[in-house]
Amino acid sequence: MNKRKLNNREESILLLLKKFDFMTRNQLNRYFRLGSKRNTNRVISALSDYLTYVRDGHQFIYYLNATGRAYVECTKIRKKGSHVEHTIMRNEFYLFYGCPHDWRNEVKVSDGKATIICDALFTKSLRYHFLEVDHTQPMSENRTKIARYKELHDNELLAQKLEHFPTIVWLTTSELRRNQLQEACRELPLTKVYTINEIK
Repeated sequence: MNKRKLNNREESILLLLKKFDFMTRNQLNRYFRLGSKRNTNRVISALSDYLTYVRDGHQFIYYLNATGRAYVECTKIRKKGSHVEHTIMRNEFYLFYGCPHDWRNEVKVSDGKATIICDALFTKSLRYHFLEVDHTQPMSENRTKIARYKELHDNELLAQKLEHFPTIVWLTTSELRRNQLQEACRELPLTKVYTINEIK
């Protein structure tokens, strides 16, 4: 194990991966403003004792290994799998929306009658937002989740507690799926649907 003391930026990279699980080289570059690909590779290479990566096409995806988890006292073990691209999409939206300071992943929301786990919760322009990432799940699964949001809305308890009903934001993979989600959400007051291509 490398015993050297990491600098502030290196520690910040490990802490970011602790919070966001998986990030591409490009995402790390943009968040930390690392400049050229060469410099980004140099910075990440210096952390090779703390990180594991997988390759997905032309992109490299990084996450904490056992040494990295120990350094930042992280108990969650990441493993490569089908969920990785879902996480990368979520993190892409975090960067696109300007890295909201109060962003939280996988939040359980309940009004005492209806309950839902959103992919992320954050505020923007003094309004709460729920993020849902639509990667490969069946559209029927999305419609079931939208029905629970409708229940939360109709109960009015969440809106009373927060002083407004949150905006529901979807990030999906294609124009077809965007249209399907917009149609499914037509009875909800505030919904935005983005495709991954338009936010990159």
